[in-house]
Amino acid sequence: MTAVGAAAEIDTYMLAMPSPDSPVVLPQWISRGNTHPNSRYQDPIWSMAPLIDNPGTGLVKLHWKNCPGPLLDQVKLAAWTMINGQLRPTYLQTRGVQARSRSGGTDMLATCHEWMRLARWLHERQITSLAACAETEWRAYANERLSQVSRDTAAIICVRLANLWAFDQLSARPSGIARPPWEAEGVDDFLPAVGTAGGGENATEPLDPRVLGPLLIWAIRFIDDFADDILAAWAERRRMVAVAAAAKAAPAGWAALEEWLLPMARAGHPLPANSGKSEIQVATTYIAALTGSNRGQVSRFVKQYGLAEIAAERPGPCPLRVPVTGRINGEPWREHVDFNEAAELMKHLGTAATIILLYLTGMRPQEVQGLRSGCCPDPAPTADGTDGRRLIHSHHYKNVTDDDGNHISAGEVRQVPWVAITPVVHAIRVLERMVPEGELLLSTAHHEFHSRHGHAGALKKHTLTLRIESFVNWVNREAGVQGLSDQTIPEDPQGAIGLGRFRRSLAWHIARRPGGLIALAIQYGHMRTVLDARTSSSYGARGRGGIHAILDVETALAAADTAARLRDRVAAGENVSGPAARRALTAAAHTPRFEGRIVPRTFARKASTFLARDGIVLYDNPDAFLICAFKHDNALCEPEPGATAPRQYDCRPGCGNTVRTDTHAHQLRERADELDQFAAHAPGPVSKRLHANASRLRETADTHDATAHSAEALT
Repeated sequence: MTAVGAAAEIDTYMLAMPSPDSPVVLPQWISRGNTHPNSRYQDPIWSMAPLIDNPGTGLVKLHWKNCPGPLLDQVKLAAWTMINGQLRPTYLQTRGVQARSRSGGTDMLATCHEWMRLARWLHERQITSLAACAETEWRAYANERLSQVSRDTAAIICVRLANLWAFDQLSARPSGIARPPWEAEGVDDFLPAVGTAGGGENATEPLDPRVLGPLLIWAIRFIDDFADDILAAWAERRRMVAVAAAAKAAPAGWAALEEWLLPMARAGHPLPANSGKSEIQVATTYIAALTGSNRGQVSRFVKQYGLAEIAAERPGPCPLRVPVTGRINGEPWREHVDFNEAAELMKHLGTAATIILLYLTGMRPQEVQGLRSGCCPDPAPTADGTDGRRLIHSHHYKNVTDDDGNHISAGEVRQVPWVAITPVVHAIRVLERMVPEGELLLSTAHHEFHSRHGHAGALKKHTLTLRIESFVNWVNREAGVQGLSDQTIPEDPQGAIGLGRFRRSLAWHIARRPGGLIALAIQYGHMRTVLDARTSSSYGARGRGGIHAILDVETALAAADTAARLRDRVAAGENVSGPAARRALTAAAHTPRFEGRIVPRTFARKASTFLARDGIVLYDNPDAFLICAFKHDNALCEPEPGATAPRQYDCRPGCGNTVRTDTHAHQLRERADELDQFAAHAPGPVSKRLHANASRLRETADTHDATAHSAEALT
């Protein structure tokens, strides 16, 4: 036995030297259900797929052509050691609770890319060995590399570069690269200055309500109104494609073309056509299926009678013979679904369901990508005969590790399911009609309607982002056709509609739009109720993790903004009324003002503590024209036990938490004027109710004027 072999037996963290034919990923690191091909050590491209079990993660590859030749063998051995080895516990114990002995396949790929970037930097300076990367080189490289990125990214890069040194020591042939200086001195002095923007969900901008409102309206319209038509049209299209493919050339087929297609052309009618890659073409498959002809026969018939030129001049539709049941404003949304648009509509139908799941559950995108058919079973009736809550059983993937602290790519079943509101259930049921039983709801194999590439797993983040953009474009075109210019989706001021923005937007709208200004007021209220309960049916999280942390952050920021506005109003001379006025002024005086939108990771815990201060947290309720100085025992909205926020959608007159300013009184009168204007054009009974509501609003404003006091008088 060689000395190296003996060392490997004694030290379980050291690996034996791989041979050219050694697998890139050793068998013990490949899960039982992973069947992706494994690469060999000598291959110029290494597949990371054997390490990837998350259906939402792309099957990435490592290309060694990007590593300079003189340093290739050294970096390659370190990479193989990282893929198949584990960092020592003694190394990890000083690196924080999030340190892992093994990371996931995509993180390993990113780490290797960082090592190759270093190798290219060394090669440019004619350094041909990692052993020559000493302290001087480390400092020079860190100074250049870390100045180009944010502070958070720089910290990650430092960890990845330090891992090159750590895994090098575990390889069978260490290169001898020096320990990075930040390992001994601490990383802080090597990072960019504090204040550079960090990542994370709390730093993600929510979607603008003007964007999210019509986007959600159209997504729900697709699911509730269009889905049956689209699914029926797709089934008919597939049937017609199969019929055309199976038809054999026969005299009867040619006769059918002479009887149906030729008279149509001679009479000057449009011919069934579709748009090819560069030109309009006769719809061969559609015509073949309708006439029972062979597609080759159709092509020969078109050529013989010169029908291609006629179709180019007079392209006609290809209506599918399925009834249209969907409605927009009481009218059918289509005279018919076209053969050529069925695939596109199926794509948009899946996208609409995805939008609903991303926004109305609070799931992270990867959890949505991991949902399978059957994840939301119908509940059994309760003792009183009513249906119980519908729950979504899903996998989560973030920070999932085994008992040894190694990353688990397949994730694990979430211990506490998500609560599914009605639009979410409808979206899941539609997706279940699009994929086989037990399959991923967003399975790539069943959501590629124009082609079959055989990609594994679920639709990936980039594809879903592009599909949402395509959905928005379709909606805006359709809104123009339908005369619904008020329902177009504008561009978001903060940029593209990324998948991560839906989760933050959910928290933003629950915290800041309690009446549901964009849609689904009742559902928003229900979701707030469930979120505040945080009991065994906690909404999508274990303990206070998951969506709770984001909701706490957004609610705390909203409460701080409310306090700041109250301070500004009283400073400008406005009076304050309401049973909680004095308490609200005290709370506003002691609530910090948040300047800017950079929210550190530690803020979630602080936000939770902030919201737990019963009686001195201020909640704006623009629909009720008041501020709620929420004190649980005073609340008439009947919050759940332990709730730290009111049911703002159920705000009631006479509550002991009410606070109003002169601005609220002005808004009450403006709203009353609007109702009177509506009443002037409404039928008798409706007009009477609108006038009565306007009178109540004016009475509330008058009560404020009669009872309001200045801040000085109240404090």
